[in-house]
Amino acid sequence: MKGRVQVQNVTPTVDCGRYAAKAIVGDDVIVGADVFREGHDKVAAAVRYRGPGDDGWSETPLRLDSNDRYYGSFPVDCLGPWRFQVVGWTDHYASWLDGLVKKHAAGQTDLDVEFEEGARLLERRKAPKAVKELIRETTEVLRSDAPQERKVAAAADGDLQLVLERHPERLDATTTKPDLAVWVDREIAQFGAWYELFPRSEGAYVDSETGKVHSGTFSEAAKRLPAVADMGFDIVYLPPIHPIGRTFRKGPNNTLSPGPDDPGVPWAIGSEQGGHKDIHPDLGTIDDFDDFVSEANRHGLEIALDFAIQCSPDHPWVAEHPEWFKHRSDGTIAYAENPPKKYQDIYPIDFDTDDQDGLWNELKSVVEHWIGHGVKIFRVDNPHTKALPFWEWLIAEIRTDHPDVVFLAEAFTKPKMMQTLGKLGFSQSYTYFAWRNTKHELTEYLTELAHTDMANYYRPNFWPNTPDILTEYLQHGGPPAFKIRLVLAALMAPSYGIYSGYELYENVPVREGSEEYLNSEKYQYRPRNWDDPASLAPFIARINEIRRNHAGFKYLRNIWFHGVDNDQLIAFSKVSPGRTDAVLTVVNLDPYNAQAGTTWLDLWQLGLEHAGPFEAHDLITNTTYIWHGPSNYVRLDPHDEPAHVLRLRAL
Repeated sequence: MKGRVQVQNVTPTVDCGRYAAKAIVGDDVIVGADVFREGHDKVAAAVRYRGPGDDGWSETPLRLDSNDRYYGSFPVDCLGPWRFQVVGWTDHYASWLDGLVKKHAAGQTDLDVEFEEGARLLERRKAPKAVKELIRETTEVLRSDAPQERKVAAAADGDLQLVLERHPERLDATTTKPDLAVWVDREIAQFGAWYELFPRSEGAYVDSETGKVHSGTFSEAAKRLPAVADMGFDIVYLPPIHPIGRTFRKGPNNTLSPGPDDPGVPWAIGSEQGGHKDIHPDLGTIDDFDDFVSEANRHGLEIALDFAIQCSPDHPWVAEHPEWFKHRSDGTIAYAENPPKKYQDIYPIDFDTDDQDGLWNELKSVVEHWIGHGVKIFRVDNPHTKALPFWEWLIAEIRTDHPDVVFLAEAFTKPKMMQTLGKLGFSQSYTYFAWRNTKHELTEYLTELAHTDMANYYRPNFWPNTPDILTEYLQHGGPPAFKIRLVLAALMAPSYGIYSGYELYENVPVREGSEEYLNSEKYQYRPRNWDDPASLAPFIARINEIRRNHAGFKYLRNIWFHGVDNDQLIAFSKVSPGRTDAVLTVVNLDPYNAQAGTTWLDLWQLGLEHAGPFEAHDLITNTTYIWHGPSNYVRLDPHDEPAHVLRLRAL
């Protein structure tokens, strides 16, 4: 039977508990609920929780905030699925005590019946022997001839209240069912800096005698790892490293007439040399890959691999499992299209195949194969074009044995589809950040991501560029644009990434109006001069160092926007838990011109509501300012430094 106490609007929940909310190890999961009942009786509430392998429930109280809304938290200290419930009940003793105190305060003196009712409420309380002794002492006072003031004080004694809270009486409890879920990841699922590189371009060269172009190798690419680590990145993401098909191979700039040395598109996976579990022989062997992973780990880096569920016409699956592909009316296999674009070198998988079990289990075995070679992070290519039930099944299956595996959804599509991918289990998701440039766009988008229910399940990963995305802002804004977008990506979102070449300000499109790079690395080798003295690498390293040194940047929900009276200036803060370390970032969004304005800071959000003058130390330039109150003048020249990143501290 449903209890008299109403428990409603429990958070965090995703689609009424259909999916798990997200947390990371070490978090305190904040639980909220509306708890109330008819009449004037007091209610109490608690959250019950248990982690993987726990035999029973642990419990912690929820506290009244306002308007019948209760909040509390529970700690999560290991990976995997956690469960929680909210239980609410009538607190009969608190209800009685509230009435007693009010009557006493009003000067009523005939309260013998009330004192006896309180004594009986205490006597029926089930509690350990030591607690019973304190309860017995209180009941004796309530039934004694002591002055009324003493009886009221004994009934309201703080130690007694703590004891009663630890041993609640739940005669009419309402418990939320079914159990609500939280999936707990390791920290890198929420906080990390990604760097994308094509290993085939590292060390690639043209033979001066034969003119033949030679691919880079894992061995050569490993030489790039120390520099990536020095820039402060956590994850090196590799596009597909598998054999590439020859049928309809693409040439430079997506042409259909490749030369004999053109390497093809890495996403056209599969040839006579193997498929998704194999290494392109130009890159080396599986042992070379294992050495590359070990070298990355030695520098504090993890390797992320691309998981692209598609094949070239030459993939072994095409011959071995033709039923996994969609056939046209003329009997040919349908290649990938996004009209008017055609991808003749790629066959998509048909998830309506009659051999669903065979297909799903083979794809699972691909992920397990690379986990066996030290890969625990997968960037999933275009997951929105594959069956959603498959992803929910696959992620749950992999997590059963490998709860530390992280999946990033690369989906730039309809908002509800992107959100659903986050709900059903993807650890992180690409976003629309690359195309959000104005103050209004950024504020609105970050508010949606951080301050709505999306924050319970959708972890954004901000990328200012990818091999497919070279925005107009970067094409025309020069080096200041690259700095601006880096600061915004790295300091707004806990997870962000850049595609290699960003530090060299690569900005030339294949043609005006396109977001494709000229001489795109997708179609050809692209060795670079990493020793260019104009490189943005030192600036990137400083921004990543700031992220690591200030705990507020590990979180999303703590972003707060502050007023600036110039639409070309945006100001936002990240403050560590406990409001002990506040960092304010002010960015000039105009890559061409200096902009100035006056801030209007929310000092409470910054932990400075009681401060007089305070120090604003710029973590980029190592310059210190003394600011006074919420209003302060700022001027930023994008050709000098387009941003202030200010550590704020009371003097």
